[in-house]
Amino acid sequence: ANLITVAGANRVLTIDLHASQIQGFFDIPVDHLYAAPVMIGHYQANPLPNLTVVAPDTGGAERARAYAKRLNAELALCDKRREKANVAEVMNVVGDVRGRSCLIVDDMCDTGGSLTKVARALKEAGAETIHACFTHPVLSGRACEQLANSDIEQMVVTNTIPLNGAACELKNVKTLSIAPLLAKAIKSIHEETSVSSLFV
Repeated sequence: ANLITVAGANRVLTIDLHASQIQGFFDIPVDHLYAAPVMIGHYQANPLPNLTVVAPDTGGAERARAYAKRLNAELALCDKRREKANVAEVMNVVGDVRGRSCLIVDDMCDTGGSLTKVARALKEAGAETIHACFTHPVLSGRACEQLANSDIEQMVVTNTIPLNGAACELKNVKTLSIAPLLAKAIKSIHEETSVSSLFV
């Protein structure tokens, strides 16, 4: 945070911080935007039948609830226990997903381990189709291999991080641009108007 300030920045725009507390490390204004308007707009234009929005863990319940409300969908949650970093065990699915189109929403996908295990748990619980959307496609290690062999039919991501070579080869990944969202925020800041209209 201090390096960014020393470099001359007098304001920071972020998208879906993994931990919102990061804003507190800055001595300059921070506008924390969310990719939800972009993602929700996509699913409103391309609706999934009998939709249930799924939080991959208890920490993502608030995000999933916001998506479910805007998409007039049901809500489910995966309760999991993480034994160590990047290794998660899905314990059970809270909510009835039988015969439903499930949309897993999260802020990022790193190794893909958690996401693929959640997808498997949903399939075992009777989900008809499984989709996923996440803002930051980190996709490190064997993520692309795991996702290619998973139960997920389509993944929607944003371009906050460029897709790596292996990710570009995945046939079931759709990338949405957050450029219009950033442009609106920059315009509002420049014109000294509120950016609150950009929040879900």
